[in-house]
Amino acid sequence: MASIRSPAVRHLVSRPLTCLRSPQRRWAQVHDVRFLATHNTQDRVLAKYREKLDQKAKEKGLKDISELKEAYKDKIDDLRKKAAVPGATAPLDASSKQPGSPSPFAPPPPAPKPTSAAAAATPASESPPPPGIKTLSSFIDVPKTLDLPAKEIEVIWRLRHARDPQSLSGMLTSDVWRTISANARRHPQFVLPLPREEQGAEIHFLQWTFPSETTATVLFTHLAEYKLRNEFSSPHTTVTFHTDLAAPKGVVLAQGTVVENRGVSVDEGKWLLMCLQKFYGLQAEEEGGRRKGLLEMFSRGDGGFKVEELLEEAEKI
Repeated sequence: MASIRSPAVRHLVSRPLTCLRSPQRRWAQVHDVRFLATHNTQDRVLAKYREKLDQKAKEKGLKDISELKEAYKDKIDDLRKKAAVPGATAPLDASSKQPGSPSPFAPPPPAPKPTSAAAAATPASESPPPPGIKTLSSFIDVPKTLDLPAKEIEVIWRLRHARDPQSLSGMLTSDVWRTISANARRHPQFVLPLPREEQGAEIHFLQWTFPSETTATVLFTHLAEYKLRNEFSSPHTTVTFHTDLAAPKGVVLAQGTVVENRGVSVDEGKWLLMCLQKFYGLQAEEEGGRRKGLLEMFSRGDGGFKVEELLEEAEKI
């Protein structure tokens, strides 16, 4: 706990991840590979085999290498044509293509026309999510969900994750999420306490990411592991918030996982989520905004940030 109170430790934790990497010095030279690959190739080959070529010319009764090249000119040209690869060692022109052979790069098909008004209304600028990011549509049928009331959506959502004992799931109103999201963007990193019986409290480091327009993810990691491994540390709990239904239904769905055998139980993961809402949600403004003040102090590396105050605010109902 003493190490947590140190301003240096807090400054280390609150810095952006990219700043934690030590610089590497490289002693490399840059060469133009085109020059190395093609410059004076024939001269080097000729110098390497000059003795053998002179001997071959004498065997054929020729004066020198120049006469030998002239004598074998037709054969050399024929071998070059057979070895030519269109696009690599020979130009791509009409004469290099076989009649009737299909082009290796067929033109792209025309864009399909929208078959309905809903398809036509889909914005063309909407980009697909990054690889590995699960969207809301990978869990439920979003178009059908739009016809349901919020209570039924919550029941369906919880049942969808009920079979996984390590899962976390929940639903927030759009107003609550709007406050959490705004604070998360201003304060993407923070620490939260996890009380332990007869052991005081264990500190956990959280960080926010926004991988797509409709998803936000928060990662929880043991602070001790994060200080040791920095950006290479592995989170024990990951929770993603899906905002697809925020505008049409006024709700945001949350889904996450607590990694088994990582020192944190599912109930403790729920505690951390509840704590997160206290500091990032509407409750952060209560009692003179002390919780929001702790957020701001941590973000700017203020030496007045105290873990005792953090624990006191976290344990308040």
